[in-house]
Amino acid sequence: MNQTKNRRGFASDNNAGVHPAIMKAMASVNHGHVIAYGDDPYTLKAVGRMKALFGKDVAVYFVFIGTAANVLGLSAVTQPYHAVVCADTAHIHVDECGAPEKFTGCKLLTVETPDGKLNVDLIKKHMHGFGFEHHVQPKVISITQSTELGTIYTPEEIRQITSFAHRRGMMVHMDGARLSNAAVALDCTFHEMTGGAGVDVLSFGGTKNGMMYGEAVVFFDTKLCGDFKYRRKQGMQLASKMRFIAAQFDAFLENDLWKTNAAHANMMAQKLHEAVRDIPKVTVTRKVEANAVFARIPKEVIGRLQEAYFFYVWDEDTSEVRWMCSFDTTEEDISGFASKLRSLVRQDS
Repeated sequence: MNQTKNRRGFASDNNAGVHPAIMKAMASVNHGHVIAYGDDPYTLKAVGRMKALFGKDVAVYFVFIGTAANVLGLSAVTQPYHAVVCADTAHIHVDECGAPEKFTGCKLLTVETPDGKLNVDLIKKHMHGFGFEHHVQPKVISITQSTELGTIYTPEEIRQITSFAHRRGMMVHMDGARLSNAAVALDCTFHEMTGGAGVDVLSFGGTKNGMMYGEAVVFFDTKLCGDFKYRRKQGMQLASKMRFIAAQFDAFLENDLWKTNAAHANMMAQKLHEAVRDIPKVTVTRKVEANAVFARIPKEVIGRLQEAYFFYVWDEDTSEVRWMCSFDTTEEDISGFASKLRSLVRQDS
């Protein structure tokens, strides 16, 4: 990759740096000694902030990365003979190297969707074999908010899925790596689209929205997490110096920094959409609801455009690409990118 040094690309919100307030918060707790493994005042404070947003009776466990949050959260509510229903584009199916299946023992039952979102009618095809000993037992429906295709579930859509699941003795897990972006787009609270909508287990992410590292597993029914502290330790996700994860979450949630960052990323995605949608031979392929823009562009220009602004190809067969905006994306980034794309398309014509 010959991308200009320090130029912001559109590959992933993971590629962005750390928000200055987060970095400052980490430095602010870097003095003296405190009890390790989460028995410190900083972790207690961060958990308190989480409870203020998600519900006072939730259980919160901090981990390092999103894959661990998903895998450990799912393992807490399943047995190896269970199955997890998810979209065929879900991160747990596509981008976690088989970790959910390896560490939970469960089978993933995937559903093809037009927009990355599950619904009751799509899920029904896997609702069979209950009580039949030769068949994996569907136990969890896993949804992603916002989805891998940048689309968003409304609280009512989530309630329809959770009600369907609970009537069948199943549970709902939410991969909330970009939950902040969804909350901003919907103008609703975290609780309204998680525990308030019937979600049982949540993986709540901060890394894609300005944190250095750190995710949280949130249980809305504390009976589900009786042995989770052992699962977290065995899963190598119990941070000894927990204060440095906790300090990030404290700053992330204080004064709605999460909202400021996500709102900016979402707004930049809308501006990117506006900047590229009228370029000849460029077709925006998905609704722009959060901080992702999907488009088909001429295959011949992809490599040259990536040299200037790195991004990923979503579907090589159709030349569909994905452009992600971040908390630090600027309007100059977008205008430069759109200008480069327009120039390359013109040259290719």
